[in-house]
Amino acid sequence: MKFKKHVFVCTNDKEAPKKSCGSVHGMELVEAFKASIKEKGLHLDIRAQKSGCLDTCAFGPSVVVYPEGVWYGKVQVSDVEEIVESHLVNDQPVDRLKLQFPARA
Repeated sequence: MKFKKHVFVCTNDKEAPKKSCGSVHGMELVEAFKASIKEKGLHLDIRAQKSGCLDTCAFGPSVVVYPEGVWYGKVQVSDVEEIVESHLVNDQPVDRLKLQFPARA
């Protein structure tokens, strides 16, 4: 595997009235994740990038971290450092931002 962790940030834009991660601040989140990861020297092991729709519009802006498959919702630029330090560096997901999905049969 090329990266130990991969962060996808929804930057999709949809027409009103549906909520859209991209128009909220999706690209700002991408840039904040990239800057923090690079500043901490993690860019060889962790990649952050924009994505298309993650189909969690009601909870956007949405972020998902792989390989764990941890989903975050209503992420603000001010949350980026906490996600990077807690989850990406110390492997402790940020519970207050985690999205919970019903178990599938």
